[in-house]
Amino acid sequence: MNQRARVLLLNAALGPLDYRVDRDRPVVPGSIVLAPLGPRQLAGVVWEPETLPSDAEVGDNRLRPLAHVYDLPPIQAPLRRLIEWTADYYLAPPAAVLRMALASASALDGARSVIEYRATGHVPDRLTPQRAQALKRIGERQGLVRELAAVADVSDAVIRGLVKAGAITAVEVSIDDRYPLPDPDHAPPALSDDQQAAADTLREAVRGGGANPTLLDGVTGSGKTEVYFEAVAEALRADKQVLVLLPEIALTEPFLKRFEARFGCLPVAWHSDLRSSQRRRAWRAIASGEAKVTVGARSALFLPYAKLGLIVVDEAHETSFKQEDGVHYHARDVAVMRGQFEQVPVILASATPAIETRVMVEQGRYAELKLPGRYGPAQLPDIAAVDMLRSPPPRGRWLAPPVVEALEETLARGEQSLLFLNRRGYAPLTLCRHCGHRFQCPNCTAWMVEHRLMARLACHHCGHVTPPPRLCPECHEPDMLVACGPGVERIADEVATLFPDARVAQVTSDTIWSPAKAAEFVHRMEAHEIDIVVGTQLVTKGYHFPNLTLVGVVDADLGLAGGDLRAAERSFQQIAQVAGRAGRGAKPGRVLVQTREPLAPVIRALVEGDAEGFYAAETESRREAGAPPFGRYAAIIVSSEVQEDAVSAARAIGRAAPSVEGMAVYGPAPAPLAMLRGRHRQRLLVHARRSLDVQDAIRDWLGPLQLPKSVRVAVDVDPYSFV
Repeated sequence: MNQRARVLLLNAALGPLDYRVDRDRPVVPGSIVLAPLGPRQLAGVVWEPETLPSDAEVGDNRLRPLAHVYDLPPIQAPLRRLIEWTADYYLAPPAAVLRMALASASALDGARSVIEYRATGHVPDRLTPQRAQALKRIGERQGLVRELAAVADVSDAVIRGLVKAGAITAVEVSIDDRYPLPDPDHAPPALSDDQQAAADTLREAVRGGGANPTLLDGVTGSGKTEVYFEAVAEALRADKQVLVLLPEIALTEPFLKRFEARFGCLPVAWHSDLRSSQRRRAWRAIASGEAKVTVGARSALFLPYAKLGLIVVDEAHETSFKQEDGVHYHARDVAVMRGQFEQVPVILASATPAIETRVMVEQGRYAELKLPGRYGPAQLPDIAAVDMLRSPPPRGRWLAPPVVEALEETLARGEQSLLFLNRRGYAPLTLCRHCGHRFQCPNCTAWMVEHRLMARLACHHCGHVTPPPRLCPECHEPDMLVACGPGVERIADEVATLFPDARVAQVTSDTIWSPAKAAEFVHRMEAHEIDIVVGTQLVTKGYHFPNLTLVGVVDADLGLAGGDLRAAERSFQQIAQVAGRAGRGAKPGRVLVQTREPLAPVIRALVEGDAEGFYAAETESRREAGAPPFGRYAAIIVSSEVQEDAVSAARAIGRAAPSVEGMAVYGPAPAPLAMLRGRHRQRLLVHARRSLDVQDAIRDWLGPLQLPKSVRVAVDVDPYSFV
């Protein structure tokens, strides 16, 4: 027996290290272990030395013994290969990727229960402002002391004080209760001929196994979920596990309801809003194979499924599948790679597939199934552009007369309306009308956004918050601050002024921050307790409200600003998705798009229903520019709290740029967000032909450079954000 084990520890600053194995506790590749590192002990996974070389090999006589081998299923070879591939492709430390697979530290522990805390309803005699804030924010939540402290934005000591005062009580929670099993034959739906044909093809793919990515391309309301549910049912019949990825935590609640109606119980959820005990229970059930269907955010992709049989990526075009910090991976692309390593089918479901996915279909690397019409009596809505230059809103207003008229008619019919503006808060900019001072975040190169609901100015990049001052900080004049431009709150105010009797709801990440909040919103819509919804991109997908017949897009030109290569595609997808919320029942739908450029290709394609023409033109312009998917980009972001260090390091990187045929390097230059979270930022952009191994070129380039410790260098392969 080999008495030496290579271990990848959960420390991104370290490479793999070797340890001595106790004869009584043998390990295999994938075994989860606890290993000593100096005075500490860290969790890690045993790895094959041939796939993970070590720079720190020592003789057998100098090896330290492993501290513990966990009684858990080993991390399987396909997931180990995925971790290696992700680290290699996205130029990330393997340990940083492994951390996503071992995403619940408490799950490694064998405890059967945990002590959590919840409010009792008793108000203590000594109610300090912090205690009052804690009780208000905790509400009916339950969790560990540190989780409740984080929710309440107070210290652990405040929570412990409330426990002593009897306002919060301890609850023992079992964390090994078994999950109910979904029944594939609980309530099979009546499918249309198109749906049945697509479902049969997907069922056959699940039965056959093998890595065969399939694009399920169906217009909004065509029943894509019902179709891929049949593939889920087939995997359940074969006693396999299923992973369904959703782009937004707020989407999980509508999905869970549909899943429960079809399969008789809820799936296992995985997202950032879970308590520690819930994460532990889910992780262990996934690793043992007990959790049959997991629905989650992108991080669910790296969990150690014991018997994976199918992966579904819903709303696969969504840019929120791209991780923007830490490991800069794209969950859609990594899902396809996991399908390759696991040899299981992957379904990419979307009404507006990304150009990258469409090109893969054209090249024959992905299969395609189309659902061209809406399910049942529902019809696609009529879409019309409202020219803001010809029909401008009254001064100080943002809704054009045709939109106001349509809202009035919809209210009179007792139907619901949705106004879409992808801008949180009341106004994107606040300035002093006396001296022109603009309120900028002290930590970022970004304007502070006014939120009147919460009486604060907030930075949407770093989270810095401050109350609006009465005096201008520049000229000290009182009551001179003015809001510029509209946000969702300002549109909601305008609607309330125009229609004082209408019941208006705002749907943004400020109001829908958890699945519970999303469930409350869905219930109110279905009970017709809301007449007009004003919301951001959170309402553009996943929701099905049969009585919602009017959609108004407040500013269709907003997404076209800036130098993002995907701006036109993203705007088309977003507006097409929000338009798809209208007319999903028997009542016809109508969409009005406010724009100052009614002849812009994006707007014309939406109004004329010419998605194919738009995508063909957009694809050709990418091909000519050598942009993804026909070429490759990688961003190098250099940052430091000291501006001079960031600039000099970026210049040093620029000077060391290699001369490689088929690769060009642009920059360095200050990033559009030249300061973010207190760090000064410089960017370089690498543009390479598709066939070039750009990762190796960047590794050889950056590897030898000696940069100050104050400087961080992040590489974003296939960037989606250009700020």
